[in-house]
Amino acid sequence: MNVVNPDIAAPDTDATPELTARDFTTDQEVRWCPGCGDYAILKAVRGVLAEAGRHPDDVVFISGIGCAARFPYYLASYGFHTIHGRAPAVATGVKMANPDLDVWVVGGDGDFLSIGGNHLMHALRRNVDLNLIMPNNAVYGLTKGQYSPASATGMRSPSSPGGSVEAPVNAALLALGAGGRFVARSADTLQDHLPGVLKAAQANKGASFVEILQNCVVFNDGAFEAVRDKGLTADRTLRLEHGKPMVFGKDQDKGISIDWQTGIAHVVPVGSGNPAPDIAIHDQTNLALATILARMDAPDLPLVIGVLYHAPAEEFTNLRGDSSGTAINRQALLKILSAGKTWQVA
Repeated sequence: MNVVNPDIAAPDTDATPELTARDFTTDQEVRWCPGCGDYAILKAVRGVLAEAGRHPDDVVFISGIGCAARFPYYLASYGFHTIHGRAPAVATGVKMANPDLDVWVVGGDGDFLSIGGNHLMHALRRNVDLNLIMPNNAVYGLTKGQYSPASATGMRSPSSPGGSVEAPVNAALLALGAGGRFVARSADTLQDHLPGVLKAAQANKGASFVEILQNCVVFNDGAFEAVRDKGLTADRTLRLEHGKPMVFGKDQDKGISIDWQTGIAHVVPVGSGNPAPDIAIHDQTNLALATILARMDAPDLPLVIGVLYHAPAEEFTNLRGDSSGTAINRQALLKILSAGKTWQVA
């Protein structure tokens, strides 16, 4: 006979169990080069997904071609490994088909900025509710080290033995120019920073673009020493915080001052008894400021990391006027398909 103790509450069978990173881990062996930054990025993504509390069945990862394109295999969620450059287009289709899904798109600097640049641009300008993460190692890693659109001028590679003569694409600046409403930057080695940026990206309702500076130990080692070298990071990078003064350095003794007439940023001294001379305050809703920050780089200015720009706007799935809540109005689609001449193929 079962005896029920009225003083003990019955278990809540409807309660959602707390998720962990293990819930998003597959049985596939993770295979990147030893020391690749993708391991750290994958770790951060799994942790963010678990903390967000979305069930793996509600999460989709779409990728293109390249080292980073392996992400769908290593995440216990739905996923689709597409062709080179087309991941944002496929992801847009997924989001249109089921707007309730949490859709992530992973593409490297070659995938997103070269053959996929057009698709990335339109996903951003449409403000499709996608989390677009771009590991940027400034090289084509999977195909053995050719220079990519993000490679530095002068880079020697199998495809540029005399040194590249091209100016690199500034990914953050490109995203801003395409109309991106959430643009951020972090790095694979910054595990105290990257998860926070990814959380903010996921929380944004619309297109979120996150550039993740990443080291390729085989073909472009040391590309982002300003971020990777712990002895240099404090003096060569600036961590952005909305509403906070833009100061940096080991002793927080440097700041950013902006000449708004010319749109040029300058490093000025802070502290040591001196008043802070017009230190700029970060406003992530200010597009002009975000554009100035995106351009900042060594040797004269620190590289900025954090959320450069976040100005929420109506996301694409809400702009279609589809009151049924489904991505496709089937009656309208049938009307289009049946209009004019049609052929039935056996």
